[in-house]
Amino acid sequence: MASDRDAVIVTGVRTPFVKAGTLFRSVGAAELARVAIREVVERAEIDPEAIDEVVVGTAGGPADGANVARTAALLAKLPTHVPAFTVGRDGASGLEAVVEAAYRIRSGDADLVVAAAAESMSTMPLLWTAEAREIWTRAARARGPLSRLAALSRLRPRHFNPVPPLLVAQKDPMTGLHMGEIAERLAREFDLSREEQDAFALKSHRLAAAAWSEGRMAAEVVSVPIPPEYENAATRDNGIRGDASAEALAALRPAFDRRFGTVTSGNASQITDGAVALVLASAGRARALGLPVLGKVRSWGFAGCDRSRMGLGPVFAVPQALRRAGGLALERMDLVEIHEAFAAQVLACFRAFESRRFCERHLGTGPLGVLDPARVNVNGGAIAIGHPLGASGARLVLTLMMEMERRNASCGLATQCVGGGQGAAMVLERA
Repeated sequence: MASDRDAVIVTGVRTPFVKAGTLFRSVGAAELARVAIREVVERAEIDPEAIDEVVVGTAGGPADGANVARTAALLAKLPTHVPAFTVGRDGASGLEAVVEAAYRIRSGDADLVVAAAAESMSTMPLLWTAEAREIWTRAARARGPLSRLAALSRLRPRHFNPVPPLLVAQKDPMTGLHMGEIAERLAREFDLSREEQDAFALKSHRLAAAAWSEGRMAAEVVSVPIPPEYENAATRDNGIRGDASAEALAALRPAFDRRFGTVTSGNASQITDGAVALVLASAGRARALGLPVLGKVRSWGFAGCDRSRMGLGPVFAVPQALRRAGGLALERMDLVEIHEAFAAQVLACFRAFESRRFCERHLGTGPLGVLDPARVNVNGGAIAIGHPLGASGARLVLTLMMEMERRNASCGLATQCVGGGQGAAMVLERA
């Protein structure tokens, strides 16, 4: 039965997702979030004074900003009295932001919340080795020029070789495995060929290109002026390769296992910058204000799994979300958005969903069901659109809700794997 305390999604928007180091290379996470928040408030036509809270998800928030949510909210000209906080759950930070908003609405602590997510992979700070940090720290604490010079005299060429932040962000600190190496493990475990992975990647690019050419994707994107001149604007995702071919993908070398590997830059998600924002409200407040409603957050689930097989996270989280939605079956989902970290990871999830052996051993249940490819990532996924780490989960929710409205679908599922060995899932519903 519908309740005034149901958490409903009023509207949403995102920036274009652009490849790291390109159009948004000098734009930080707070500024990206500002653009999305400002735009979504205007699209929802809500009074900023009535907003109860702002929550922003990010995985690698700026080192010079402890609470990117508060900074973004103030930059977006929201009233000073509106509080804001930042959440992080690695790649599911954006989905976590939506969940936190829904929690507050369901509990009665809020009636109108902006849930956003942003990631600037381009501006993540460079990391130095422990040895280099020690030298620079001693130099900074030196009491005089001679002491500072003595500390700096220990510097060697190796100390000027910082660790790229993207390498750190994609490496599990406990297993030492890069996410791509984990994808290779899943490809071997589930007997996924290079051809299957490349075919999945090619489909992602073609579907995303079609979504743009047919005008579907533009509805969820706001143009962003490009600094420093601001004479041009980013208007669409710039990683989509509409001219991709099976031959071009097959020509790429494996990225993580040069000799026997199947995971390449072509069948993995692209590292990008971007932001997403959604307005959530209690059903009662939405009705009182006459706000349009895309749908409601029916349930969600988070689950842990083996860190060395983190790509299988959705298989563990989806059963929770379905159970909390009243015991819905996987086949009941009209549309599914699953994060494409790697083609191998998504295909492994498909096989695990329908494997009796896997589900009985790891979930204690029978097979979860078979996902109809025609209902999955119908506008392409992160392999084509890109993966601004902490923002992707919110993008899944936005894209799913807007496509559900276009198709008049009743139930949808958004799910993703999460670094560190977790899975996240959310069931969305339209009346």
